[in-house]
Amino acid sequence: MNAASHAAAAQSPEFAQSPEPVQTPQSAHDAWRAGRRAAVTAATGNLSLVETRWFAGDVDADEAARRVAAERDAAPEGVTVTPVERTNIASGRAEHGLRVWNAHAPAIAAFAGIETFPFDPNWIIDAEFTPVSADRTVPFEHIRDAGGSRDLVVPGDITFERDGERFTLAAFDDAGQLLLVFGDPTNGKDDATGTYGSGRFLFVEREASQFGEPGRVRLDFNRAFVPPCGFSAQYNCPMPPAQNRLPWPVLAGERLPRFTGGFDIYTV
Repeated sequence: MNAASHAAAAQSPEFAQSPEPVQTPQSAHDAWRAGRRAAVTAATGNLSLVETRWFAGDVDADEAARRVAAERDAAPEGVTVTPVERTNIASGRAEHGLRVWNAHAPAIAAFAGIETFPFDPNWIIDAEFTPVSADRTVPFEHIRDAGGSRDLVVPGDITFERDGERFTLAAFDDAGQLLLVFGDPTNGKDDATGTYGSGRFLFVEREASQFGEPGRVRLDFNRAFVPPCGFSAQYNCPMPPAQNRLPWPVLAGERLPRFTGGFDIYTV
């Protein structure tokens, strides 16, 4: 067969490539769920965090880096050590520490999956993003701060309507992503609709370069997820501020992580 024949054959039906499968909202949601499981069970995923340690005293960034490097060099196989930083609530000064991640953590071994509501397209809601002053912050309480609050940068307001009511929520800037921390009446319920007690998280698709521009955003509550503190007690998760507490049950997204053998993240 000459070159012309090869070219002609390549155009015939039996040589044609199969078209890419069309992704439906349900299949996209299934892929997201699979990605979530892979993420939380990864070697440095939420389940693998076994220690968060803050350095005592006046440890600067350079000394912190040396300490982290020393711990990293001494870590056994499967253990990863990374730096972590926060702002002291009282003084406003930077505090440094480290996190220890174990790819063979007990939480990973006991993990049985994340209970999730069925996908429901009615929980995909169009909203408006309105930018605000670049120096605007909102105080967020954190689980491990004994009632104290930390001011987080909120680039804008997210407004939407549902059931005849209008809501304005605050999503903070999480390393260039808009993160919505919200609560609803399902939080902590002890039934088939119960969700993580302190609230859930939801990423809002908006490029950081667009934080200064108004526009439409979409809130897909099917992708509401259990915060990291639901998988490891070593996280200090923000809790929903008052304006982010919705009055009706959000029956969408992740509910609760499940573990086998009576495993409890607070007793390891």
